[in-house]
Amino acid sequence: MVNVDWSIHHSQLTKMITWQCKSFSELTVEELYKILQLRSQVFVVEQQCAYQDCDGKDVESFHLTGWHHDQLVAYCRIIPKGISYPDAVSIGRVLTAPSARRKNIGKLLMAKAFEEVQNLFGNVTLKISAQVYLRRFYESFAFISKGEIYLEDGIEHIAMEK
Repeated sequence: MVNVDWSIHHSQLTKMITWQCKSFSELTVEELYKILQLRSQVFVVEQQCAYQDCDGKDVESFHLTGWHHDQLVAYCRIIPKGISYPDAVSIGRVLTAPSARRKNIGKLLMAKAFEEVQNLFGNVTLKISAQVYLRRFYESFAFISKGEIYLEDGIEHIAMEK
């Protein structure tokens, strides 16, 4: 893992990250390994949540990755309509690498995800299952909470829509 000085201006940061959006079949074995490794690091180890990460949705999804050289620093999957929700596209498994947090990379990731959703599907409804502690983050992107808080894999979540 490369130690990076992330204390730079936003415009410089944007240039430091290479974004890729690929279908499952377009991912290389190495890219898939790094994605699953980081998802496990964040969602299983860091959040101490034993759950089935490989849920069958990856094969039908698009995978948005942010790379700094060969280090994966940001990731989410874009799930087509009809897989997670019958009437909406979804964005899930949203994360930034621990070494790259608090640098607005998550905001860059979401902006890029919206751009990719637009390119792939046009103007569509987006639905997410957000961890409650990130509700304000998602509200900053015009997501609106829908319904009550619920437990998903032992962590409080809320349905949100945009």
